[in-house]
Amino acid sequence: MSIGHTLLGLLESGPRHGYDLKRAFDEKFGHDRPLHYGQVYSTMSRLLKNGLVVVDGIEAGGGPERKRYAITEAGITDVAQWLATPEKPEPYLQSTLYTKVVLALLTGRGAAELLDTQRAEHLRLMRELTRRKKDGDLADQLICDHALFHLEADLRWLELTAARLDRLAEEIHR
Repeated sequence: MSIGHTLLGLLESGPRHGYDLKRAFDEKFGHDRPLHYGQVYSTMSRLLKNGLVVVDGIEAGGGPERKRYAITEAGITDVAQWLATPEKPEPYLQSTLYTKVVLALLTGRGAAELLDTQRAEHLRLMRELTRRKKDGDLADQLICDHALFHLEADLRWLELTAARLDRLAEEIHR
């Protein structure tokens, strides 16, 4: 996820303080990984330097001055271009899990046990996401669906790999 573009997109609805940006980000996108304040302010500093935001106002308070940021026309254009650019599909052609299976076979360890353990962990996470989805709002449901579909694909791969372990062992030991 591009934090800079996400913060710019949040600014399109109107100027905000860094604190408000963090709160809006965490509410909409940061359920599992909230932003740190330092991340917000370092990102805003970079966006300011690049001319994508301006300081719209400064308020004195009990602590440090509070800057209110506004998006520029260049920032709006940048967000529009980012939104229009498709994400590169991640094919996972060399996954850590595949590497573990091959290494287990190469070293005489139990690749089937590794796959069983991984399957159990995937199923555990799927149950957790299904509960979260049931209790969540539409945004949470969509995020959980995305993760569940990926986990289902992983489970299909685990099953296929388990069925081919003997052949894979033969091939890597040649």
